[in-house]
Amino acid sequence: MALREYVGLKKIQGPFVLVESVPGVGYGELVTIIVPSGRERLGRVVLLDERATLVQVFSGTDELVPESTRSRFLGKGLSLTLAPSILGRTFSGLGEPRDDCGPVYGGVSRDVNGLPLNPMARRYPRDFIHTGISAIDTLTTLIRGQKLPIFSGNGLPHNQLAVQIAVQSRLVGAENFAVVFAGIGIKHDDAAFFVRELVEKGKTNNLVMFLNLADDPVIERIATPRMALSAAEYLAFDLGMHVLVILTDMTNYCEALRELGVARGEVPSRKGYPAYMYSDLASLYERAGVLRDAQGSLTQLPILSMPNDDITHPIPDLTGFITEGQIVLSRELDAQSVYPPIDVLTSLSRLMKDGIGKNYTRDDHPNLASQLFASYSRVQEVRALAGVVGADELGKIDKSYVEFGEAFEKRFLAQGKDEDRDIGQSLDLAWELLHVLPRSELTRVSLEQISAHRKRGG
Repeated sequence: MALREYVGLKKIQGPFVLVESVPGVGYGELVTIIVPSGRERLGRVVLLDERATLVQVFSGTDELVPESTRSRFLGKGLSLTLAPSILGRTFSGLGEPRDDCGPVYGGVSRDVNGLPLNPMARRYPRDFIHTGISAIDTLTTLIRGQKLPIFSGNGLPHNQLAVQIAVQSRLVGAENFAVVFAGIGIKHDDAAFFVRELVEKGKTNNLVMFLNLADDPVIERIATPRMALSAAEYLAFDLGMHVLVILTDMTNYCEALRELGVARGEVPSRKGYPAYMYSDLASLYERAGVLRDAQGSLTQLPILSMPNDDITHPIPDLTGFITEGQIVLSRELDAQSVYPPIDVLTSLSRLMKDGIGKNYTRDDHPNLASQLFASYSRVQEVRALAGVVGADELGKIDKSYVEFGEAFEKRFLAQGKDEDRDIGQSLDLAWELLHVLPRSELTRVSLEQISAHRKRGG
C-alpha cells in the first residue's frame, strides 16, 4: 500500500493534531509526524471524520508548526515483532528494546490490539499454578487460564509481591512456563528495582519484560499492556507455552484513559473516567484463557492500586466484574509487618474449587481451606468481643481462637520475600496451626482427615 503524506495541520491541541481531508484512513492506523527539523514522531489515528482526522502523537506536540509539519499515514496499526528470542529481553512500552541487545530479527509482526478469546473456543480453566505464596496457593488459588487481579493501595508492597510471583511461579508438571511482566507508568526507582531483581540476578530465562515509565508519554501507557499481551499470545498459542502475564499498575493505565478522554473532549462518566472503560478493560482481560485446540495457555495477574483504598472505586469495581475473583492487600496487616499482607477474608478465587483437591493439589486442600476461612473469620469476631469485654474475660475456646489468629498471621500469612513454599508445606503448616483449636471446632474437615493430618492431643 502506497504511503500518503500531507503537509500542514489544521489544529494542535495537547497531544493531538488535526489533519484535514485524509480519505481511506483506518482507526488506530499509525502516522509518522515529521517536524520542520526533520525529526520523526509516531502517532496513531484516534478519531475519524469525513472532513478531518484526529491523530494522537506519542511523544507530544512541542516543536510542531501547523503550516510545515508533515503527516505520513502508514496504512497499518501498531505492531510488535515476535520471535522465540524475545525470552530474556526487556522492551519499552512501545516494544522498542531497552536492553541494548538490538531489535528482534526473523520473527513475525503482529498487531498489538489483538482480540478477546472466543468463549466457544475456550476450555474450562483448571490446573493449579504454583506461586510459592501460602495465602495465594492455599486460599485464593491461581488457576491456569484464569484472570485474578491483585487489589492493593499506595505504599503497599504490591511491586515486591509481583516480583516474587514472577520469580517463583510455575505450572506443576510443565517445563514450558513463561512470565510476561509489564510495568505501566512506573516510577524510575520501581523500574530499577524490577531490572535489578529480574534481570541483573539472572532470572529472565523464561521472562519477557515491558517497562513504561511515569515520565514517558501518556499514550504509551495505552500501548504497554497490549504489547505485553501480544507477546504472551505469541508464546502461548504459537509456541505452545503456558504464560503468566503480570500487569502493574493498571490504575496508571486507567488514569491515562481518563487523561486522553478529557483531552479529546469526551463526556466523562463515574469520577471522570470514560464511559467505555469497562469495555476497554474487558478487551484486555478477556485475552486470557485456555483454547481447546491449542497446547499453550494465558493466565493474567493484573495489579491495581485502589485510590484511597476504596474497593468501590470504578477501577477495582469494573475489574471485579470482568475477572474471576481478587486478591486484596491489607494496610492493617502491612502495619503489623506481615508480608505479604493478604486479607484472605476479602480475597476470592472463583475458579479455585475446580483446580484443587485430588489430582491437582492434595485431597485435603478444599476442606482445609474452608476450615481456615471459617476459623480466621471467627478470630475477627472474638477480637471484636475482646475489644469490648477485655481479653481476660474471654472463654477458653475464644482464647484458643486468639492464639490461632496470631499464629495464622505471623506464621502462615507472613513469609520471607524470597521464601518459596511448596503447596504441601503450606497445607502441613495449616494443619499445625489448627492444632491450637479444640477438635470440636474443626467442623469443615472430616474425621479421617483430622486423623491423617492433625497432630494428636488436640
